[in-house]
Amino acid sequence: MMKRLTLIAAAVAAAAAMHAPLAPAADKPVSIGKLERVATFDGAMPTGVTVTETGRIFVNFPRWGDDVPYTVAELRDGKAVPYPDAAVNVADPADPAKGFISVQSVVADGRGRVWILDTAAPEFKAPRRGGAKLVAVDLASNRIVKTVVFPAEVVLPSTYVNDMRFDFRAGAEGVAYVTDSSLSGPGAIIVLDLATGKAVRRLNGHPATMPEPGFAAAIDGKPLPATFKVASDGIALSPDGDTLYFCALSSRRLYSVPTRLLRDPNVTEAELARAVRDLGVKGASDGLESDAAGAVYAGDYEHNAIRKLARGSTTWRTIARGENLSWPDTLSVGPDGYLYVIANQLHRQAGFNDGRDLRRKPYELLRVKVNAQPAPTN
Repeated sequence: MMKRLTLIAAAVAAAAAMHAPLAPAADKPVSIGKLERVATFDGAMPTGVTVTETGRIFVNFPRWGDDVPYTVAELRDGKAVPYPDAAVNVADPADPAKGFISVQSVVADGRGRVWILDTAAPEFKAPRRGGAKLVAVDLASNRIVKTVVFPAEVVLPSTYVNDMRFDFRAGAEGVAYVTDSSLSGPGAIIVLDLATGKAVRRLNGHPATMPEPGFAAAIDGKPLPATFKVASDGIALSPDGDTLYFCALSSRRLYSVPTRLLRDPNVTEAELARAVRDLGVKGASDGLESDAAGAVYAGDYEHNAIRKLARGSTTWRTIARGENLSWPDTLSVGPDGYLYVIANQLHRQAGFNDGRDLRRKPYELLRVKVNAQPAPTN
């Protein structure tokens, strides 16, 4: 009887851990979910990952200070190979629209292409004029088929384009939603028409796209510097394309807004602001993701965790947690039913630790089974 009661108590405790708000970060997080290692990286620190509809995996390495011989790569037999080739991974001094300057994010569009987001802002400097761009590579030929340079009016000296989502049900060739995760200026959602190249900053400086007042993060029992304030970062799109989810990196809250209002030039910023919904506390996140069933996933970098909000639910559930999930960055749902995540120890960089680089290589690409499919884009 005692053994049975012990098992019941353990089951109840496990369930509570899955659903309850996470406790303050511990030195060694209790493991939840089966995290599988997909690949490791012994060189530059990665930030982004995407898995195509055929299972190809792409990653990127921004030029933040590490030695970065190539800023975009495909994983082949577990090894990172420059993509689409080594030559395009070098900035062109004569033409900033050509060559990758510093790539922050890669996203497969479900239509046979992978899109590459070039910040043109190595080491978080002001973006090189005419260099911030979206580049589409055809997966069949591995050739660049489209380059869209962000118009100058949406790229401020403080702009750091961070992550993106696509909807090909809107506009002649689709729309891209891009977060500006500025460290010193206004955050925003940039709405880019892929056919015309026209773009507009929406929710510019709105509280939902800005660092949360009074926000203070702690990881591994150590607070992040109070000066580290990052605006809108994570972004996800509902499977019907009607709702955009987003969050600031320096915040624990999730927000949403109807996409039709973001795209409508007749909707004023005041009207758009009134349409923003505060969906409550989810944990402090870098990346966000959604799946075909309407669930939203969020990293929780304070707790080495990944959390899930099922469609129609108001309760976040912890689906993965482990010591090796050190700063979960970008998330990507693959066609194999796994959620992929980059764990890159971002908080251990020298800038956060009095000039000491505390990162311990290798960095990891991990995955956890979620039995879901990627959210459609068309």
